[in-house]
Amino acid sequence: MISVAISIPLGIILGILMTWKNPICRAILRCYLEFVRIMPQMVLLFLVYFGTTRAFGWDLSGELASVIVFTVWGAAEMSDLVRGSLISIPIHQYESAEALGLSRIQSYQYIVLPQAVRRLILIGVVEVLKVAQQIIVANRMGSPNAAFGIYLTVFFLYFIACWPISLLAKYLEKRWR
Repeated sequence: MISVAISIPLGIILGILMTWKNPICRAILRCYLEFVRIMPQMVLLFLVYFGTTRAFGWDLSGELASVIVFTVWGAAEMSDLVRGSLISIPIHQYESAEALGLSRIQSYQYIVLPQAVRRLILIGVVEVLKVAQQIIVANRMGSPNAAFGIYLTVFFLYFIACWPISLLAKYLEKRWR
């Protein structure tokens, strides 16, 4: 939970930075993303837990090493999702906001981000299902009936995420009538 709480806002910031025109910033963030994607989480855990202790003489606990690794990994994944949703917004949306005289912050607040959030949610749905399928495939020999439990967990995750949004939508519909 600590890693999720840190990696989501950090990933959003990094995702926005990945869409900037600065080639140095984009190159550094791209290297970070690719490094984290290529390395399995277990290898990253070993590097942080054992590597930093040996290299820097730190005494990291296993929990702190896990929080660091999963924060770095979660921020990388989230930043790529945010980057993808932001670049999928057509350029004419940005141009229309500029033509209306909106500042960059206003155009993001009123035009770009509402569209990007919708796309980000759809991308997130696909990602959760992909991870669930990977877990099922990895454990099919040891637990052939685990698919039901994993898909049930995915169902509860979606329900927990979507039910409050549904309640908010009903509330807003009543208020706006």
